Amino acid sequence: MRKILLLASAFAVLVTLAQTAQQTLTVSRAHTDLIAKQIYAYRDWQSTGMRIDQGDRFEVEAQGEWLYTPGEYHGPEGHPTFPAPSFYPIASGSGGALIGRIGENGLHFLIGERVNMQAREHGILYLRINDDILIDNDGWVAVRINVTETEDSLP
Repeated sequence: MRKILLLASAFAVLVTLAQTAQQTLTVSRAHTDLIAKQIYAYRDWQSTGMRIDQGDRFEVEAQGEWLYTPGEYHGPEGHPTFPAPSFYPIASGSGGALIGRIGENGLHFLIGERVNMQAREHGILYLRINDDILIDNDGWVAVRINVTETEDSLP
């Protein structure tokens, strides 16, 4: 009888430890405000370090000012007067807007001040200014990134 009680107690301890370990190892894929990064106007594609899987929902919010046209600072929405010409990374929308891509060769998309979308591919999120010549730019915008796994997410 004593052995049975001892075995039952040991089993109960093991079950409790297994449940605690499982809870400790559970990792949430919602990264609200986990990534806060500066994206510089004078640099090419900049890695955010955030991996996004196909099907994930992700939101990027940006604020700050950068120089796209000499003497005229503006925010991540792009220059209010100058549209992007056909030779820019994204030929629609404003020149000087914040843009992104997922992966090394992913499709480019407009972010501006904010975007909330579902990923069609997987990889690291890269950001930059929508411009062809970067060396004459100045300033930066701060971005916050939130990635949430959905039922459609694929690793």
